[in-house]
Amino acid sequence: MQTIATDIQELLDGCRANRRSAQEGLYRQFYGFAMTIALRYSRDELDAADIMSHAFVKIFKSIHTFDPEKGSLHAWIKRIVVNEGLDHIKTRSRFSEEVELESVAQPAYINNAALEQMGAEEIMNLIKRLPPATHAVFVLYAVEGYNHREIAERLHISEGTSKWHLSEARKTLQQQLQHLNN
Repeated sequence: MQTIATDIQELLDGCRANRRSAQEGLYRQFYGFAMTIALRYSRDELDAADIMSHAFVKIFKSIHTFDPEKGSLHAWIKRIVVNEGLDHIKTRSRFSEEVELESVAQPAYINNAALEQMGAEEIMNLIKRLPPATHAVFVLYAVEGYNHREIAERLHISEGTSKWHLSEARKTLQQQLQHLNN
């Protein structure tokens, strides 16, 4: 385990010295991890690759700000990729400005038996069909574990708008699942 930590530290030091070989090594080391996150915020692999390229440019430009005392390298990279994914979604869509809380319906019922028969890739494909803003809120809430206040702050929307998008995501996913079961 010490060798892996030493290798990562060597890559970080090389990236801080702007060595291309170290940047390539860090990219290769974290590609799969970062791509998994980027795919959550994209419609397809091309979008995810776009998110990844922008995220790694930011990673390399700001590598000197990474402080292992404040958190792990994985968490730091994840935060950059998530933020880039959100920026990507924001450029493709417009969020609804305000939604009255009263207009947010009760959560839609989702048939868990149908979900259990589907693979993760099939479920992610259904999620990717959501409108961009609704997709972003759903992923932040259901996958990343953010609450509505945190989502509202990150996306610069109200908590009510976040709740509305989550409700819409649930209703749309329920309709898609019912369609698949028929």
